[in-house]
Amino acid sequence: MSDIGTLYGVGVGPGDPELITVKAFRVLKESPVIAYPKKRKGSKSYAHAIAEGYLHEQEKERLGLVFPMTKDRDILEREWHRVVETVWEPLSRGKDVAFVTEGDPLLYSTFIHLMRLMNQCHPEVEIQVVPGISSINGVAARLGLPLADGDETLAIVPATDDHEQMKKVLQDHACVIFLKVAKVIDPMLRVLEELDLLDRASVVTKATSSEERIWKEVSELKRAELPYLTLMVVRK
Repeated sequence: MSDIGTLYGVGVGPGDPELITVKAFRVLKESPVIAYPKKRKGSKSYAHAIAEGYLHEQEKERLGLVFPMTKDRDILEREWHRVVETVWEPLSRGKDVAFVTEGDPLLYSTFIHLMRLMNQCHPEVEIQVVPGISSINGVAARLGLPLADGDETLAIVPATDDHEQMKKVLQDHACVIFLKVAKVIDPMLRVLEELDLLDRASVVTKATSSEERIWKEVSELKRAELPYLTLMVVRK
């Protein structure tokens, strides 16, 4: 038996706690250490809040990890290594660590970089991934909207204010999911207007959660301030 614990990346779904998988539930129950992204002001992360209902009756060691939000390479490298060593500490004591992330651990997730860096710094650590239902699947279900059918193509794209790039994506695919759309909602609306696709778009915040909001008249969102966990679906 290995003296080093296993690191699990556990997807806990898009928001509705009932959308956690049976395997994720088991791993959370069996892991003595739960790691989660933590906001600097100490409030629970979205992923931690989703998983909390499955943890409150169990004695767990908790690791709240503050991830660097900067483009300064020196700070990024220093802070990321600090995070990895924080996770390594219980692993080195033989304790399994379950890192919870909203959605899926390998789709635009903080866990991706944690996994890569752990592999570099401590290659002896076994890493297992428990897939989760992504916000993309959650939104499709809530809207009753098929994302792709037959030979249709689907694109998943982080939204930017690059007008021509966003326009090309929409022209090339039958359905596009734009992530991180909150900060560029006005440029995105201008692209949709130019392509006459405003009536083909929906915007959803915190899909499937108790805080979910859905906009099908997206033109109402001009100059709106939206939460970070907001995406747009355009189905031609």
